Amino acid sequence: MARVLIADDDADIRDLVDFKLTQSGHEVTAVEDGMAALRAVREQLPDLALLDIRMPGMSGLDVCRELRAAAETANIPVIMITARSQEGDVEVGFEAGADDYIIKPFSPRELSSRVTALLARVER
Repeated sequence: MARVLIADDDADIRDLVDFKLTQSGHEVTAVEDGMAALRAVREQLPDLALLDIRMPGMSGLDVCRELRAAAETANIPVIMITARSQEGDVEVGFEAGADDYIIKPFSPRELSSRVTALLARVER
């Protein structure tokens, strides 16, 4: 299946997402912050990135902007995962370049479905 990068400073959420996506057949790399996410992308390009907005050091929004700014990573699909649910927060996520936005708490099944749907759209 696909290589998926998860960046979230909450170990419980990271482990849950890792488990669900691995169970769905994806190869998962899970990291705890934005800088680690960028390092992981440089080591091996993911097919999709799941980024928490609020992380220590570098936010998911900043990671998304960095990905969009570089030619080799500009087309990596990005899903924001965050507790920030206000309309303005969602708008900022999309302005940063996110392809989708999932609000915590979320259903692992919904997350898996959104990952599958976004990957299918990108493959076309």
